[in-house]
Amino acid sequence: MCASLLRAAEAPQGRRDAVAERGRKALGAATLFFPGCLSHLPPPLRAINGVGRARQPGCGRGRPDLSASLRRGLARPGPARPAVAAAPAPRPGGSMAFIRRRRLERELYSKERFSLLLLNLEEYYFEQHTANHIINKGHKDERKFRGSLKICSKSIIFEPDDNIQPIIKIPLRDCISIKAPEDNEANNPFTRDTSGGISVVCSQVFLIKERNVIAPYKTIRGRTEHLFQLDVAGKVGDVVQTLHQLYRASCLDKMGDQAAMITAILQSRLARTSFDKNRFQSISETLHMECKAEMVTPLVTNPGHVCVTDANLYFQPLNGYPKPVVQITLQNVRRIYKRRHGLMPLGLEVFCTENDLCSDIYLKFYNYQDRDEVYFLIATYIENHIAEHTAESYMLQWQRGHISNYQYLLHLNNLADRSCNDLSQYPVFPWIIADYSSSVLDLTKPETFRDLSKPVGALNKERLDRLLTRYQEMPEPKFMYGSHYSSPGYVLFYLVRVAPEYMLCLQNGKFDHADRMFNSIAETWKNCLDGATDFKELIPEFYENDPSFLVNSLKLDLGKRQGGKIVEDVELPPWASGPDDFLQKSQEALESQYVSEHLHEWIDIIFGYKQKGSEAVAAHNVFHPLTYEGGVDLNSIMDPNEKVALLTQILEFGQTPKQLFTTPHPQRIIPRLKSLSRTSSHSVSITESPVSPNEESFEDLTEESITLAWNNIAKLKLDEQYKIHKEAITGIAVPCSGSSVFTTSQDSTLKMFSKESKTIQRSVSFSNMALSSCLILPGDTTVISSSWDNHIYFYSVAFGRQQDILMGHDDAVSQIRWCDGRLYSASWDSTVKVWHCVPGATLSNKKHHFELLAELEHDVSVNTIDLNAANTMLASGTKDGTISVWDVTTATVLHQLPCHSGTVFDAAFSPDSRHLLSTGEDSCFKVIDVQTGMLISSVTTDEPQRMTCRCFKWDGNTILSGAQSGELLIWDLLGGKVTERIKGHTGAVTSMWMNEQCNSVITGGEDKQIMFWKLQY
Repeated sequence: MCASLLRAAEAPQGRRDAVAERGRKALGAATLFFPGCLSHLPPPLRAINGVGRARQPGCGRGRPDLSASLRRGLARPGPARPAVAAAPAPRPGGSMAFIRRRRLERELYSKERFSLLLLNLEEYYFEQHTANHIINKGHKDERKFRGSLKICSKSIIFEPDDNIQPIIKIPLRDCISIKAPEDNEANNPFTRDTSGGISVVCSQVFLIKERNVIAPYKTIRGRTEHLFQLDVAGKVGDVVQTLHQLYRASCLDKMGDQAAMITAILQSRLARTSFDKNRFQSISETLHMECKAEMVTPLVTNPGHVCVTDANLYFQPLNGYPKPVVQITLQNVRRIYKRRHGLMPLGLEVFCTENDLCSDIYLKFYNYQDRDEVYFLIATYIENHIAEHTAESYMLQWQRGHISNYQYLLHLNNLADRSCNDLSQYPVFPWIIADYSSSVLDLTKPETFRDLSKPVGALNKERLDRLLTRYQEMPEPKFMYGSHYSSPGYVLFYLVRVAPEYMLCLQNGKFDHADRMFNSIAETWKNCLDGATDFKELIPEFYENDPSFLVNSLKLDLGKRQGGKIVEDVELPPWASGPDDFLQKSQEALESQYVSEHLHEWIDIIFGYKQKGSEAVAAHNVFHPLTYEGGVDLNSIMDPNEKVALLTQILEFGQTPKQLFTTPHPQRIIPRLKSLSRTSSHSVSITESPVSPNEESFEDLTEESITLAWNNIAKLKLDEQYKIHKEAITGIAVPCSGSSVFTTSQDSTLKMFSKESKTIQRSVSFSNMALSSCLILPGDTTVISSSWDNHIYFYSVAFGRQQDILMGHDDAVSQIRWCDGRLYSASWDSTVKVWHCVPGATLSNKKHHFELLAELEHDVSVNTIDLNAANTMLASGTKDGTISVWDVTTATVLHQLPCHSGTVFDAAFSPDSRHLLSTGEDSCFKVIDVQTGMLISSVTTDEPQRMTCRCFKWDGNTILSGAQSGELLIWDLLGGKVTERIKGHTGAVTSMWMNEQCNSVITGGEDKQIMFWKLQY
């Protein structure tokens, strides 16, 4: 947006007025800019029409002569600057994603200097013809240059085979005439040996990559004639006709009319062609669908045909560039995402890697139906092979230290539609360090770091006060910041030294003024703090391993600053000994304890609940409404000119990421003893994880044995099994001695099974209705059972009789818990009741005394409950799928979430009480962050009929569940998959008990059996 103003400022007065008026109409009366903002703007962005933004000095007498320039290139080759095309690729580990992909394409597919970056915004490359460019036809110094003539929607481009010669670009709007010679023209220069010739007379031409050096384009103004002789003379008529049609489109006054006519030409060409089935990898492939689409790369798109078979995804460019067919094997696809492209839900990005920021192909479709069908076909193919990751699942991995801060931010960017292929939605990373003046970087001092709870625009209080004053006086729609924190100009501001061609493409063939370049880390940070319109964040490259974006290794001529200093490498802070050291220290800062403790605050601002609405206003985080997803409905805008102007300016201004979270983001679980480090590949292994599964729950020697047990939980072996009931088993309780096992069943009996004699020693029936659960009171003298007859029964082990009965509910009691003299009972009467229980004298007939302390009311029947380790919180799960977390000290609900569709079967806190896991009738595992109440993970079983879980135990990372099939399933919760299946019962597993050391398990099932399991290391 600011760049649009800058273009207008450099343009002639009449054009400046037009641009300003268009901006006002598109964005409303309130301007997006501040007085004097030009000195702090991102690099100016190109207009939708043409290459040159303004007439430059020297267009009259003394202007450069095209033929003379070309003759000089031939006559005096002389020493040339090194060709940039031979630059080395970045080291592995850094993303530099679209740059790395561009280099790879050059190496594999093409040696030509031409690229789509030579085209204008929304310009298409249609076709090419082998031809000669004839200079000074009929004169003594006549020259012919062999090369390729490219026909594009807004320009004619000629690429000479000789790398010394410049690429010639002729904007169609600057053409005076385009014609093929007529046979009866006596003086026509094509009459001798020039069959297949096309004459182009123009008023302006651009010379690019002269001597194969990447440099600002050279502009040649004045009337010049260019003669192109095609190898295939028979194509001249068609080419001229095409150029005339495109010329008429380029001369239309309104951008919308231009875009409509070019789109019609493009669609006509696509309609006349189809995917070449001979390009299939196998003759046995089955075609599923074919449609039209465009392949998206940074700043440009390439139209063609998409084809999906039963084995491959194909894209065939209309122009055959950069290669005839791009093929993706479906078996290799690891991730696929729907994307918002140009504010419309038309994008699709496919990855064949797990963690790389760079995708294998990004497609933009012409309608969302085609996009969704391709997505469905690919997703259906891969759904049995790959677990779908959500923001919540990554959050759980990050919270528990299984992925680094860097990896988590990459995943969030990816899920929020940020892509390396779309510079208007490039991944955004935070400024972390605030100290760029010290000689030593001290990561133990909080003042070393930026305040992550505030957006960049709010870091300087004086500037914020000025912005807020302006905000209060502004009419609707109000916004605080006149520029965004991420835009194409900002991305290439940082990357100009490794992506000069992208910068030249974005800036109409020019680099930005030397004083506005990325010259110094400290200067850039200071400008972000103090600048009137500079609020930019960073990009992932600042936290990777490739320092090339900080070094002018290509020896680019980036100009001189005021004072005469030449722009070379980026000036680093004193605490960095070099570019590699700067990146290493930046990585350490990103993974530091301070950042780990506060990163969730920045996530709230960029991706979370402070991104929009009243929370955004309170956080001083309000940008122009058009930058937000859903801020404008392009389909509702009927005027094509208004639509094009609006879209162009929004894409240049930048876009706010898709909102991923609507509640406060949980804080990371910070280790007390382990230091947080990151390897060069940005991975944190399980053994190096900053948070062990039970690190904060057990502080004695049993922690090691528990961790060992869970690490080997897949080695559970069946030891014994016994059929002791007539119906499904509903509860298991084991006394401290471990000599016997108490079980309840739907057959209405409580049984005591002796492990020593392997016989049933007691069998008690309290009523003719099912018992639902059981537990043993401390001392192992009393067993409590809950029943469907609304009662809770106390059974004396020593006396072998019913000791007491609590009639506390109006419907079946579904589950009970005991802690510190308190009984917690859940019931289908929609309540959980908390009782203070004073046991009766064991040797007398005195009864228990019950005092109702609290009644936790629900809307529907409660099916399961659990207490956290400190007994301060209670979780309840209901028959309608709701999970509630209660503060039992105040009897108030802390969080309430509709987690499951159907009954909640089981719920349990993690040992550290940070998370709550639940499972239900919908065959899903759900994880809730207890602190914030946010649903942070959801794992669905592949076989709902067999793998639905009725009961489980977990350590915070791994789940041991009893399945509907009777198997015991070991789940890697962070990976979202089953890692082991252990055969067990012949019906559903309905109850599970685990000892304190986690090395012994007892299960009960619908097959009326109990099974004893032991770990065998």
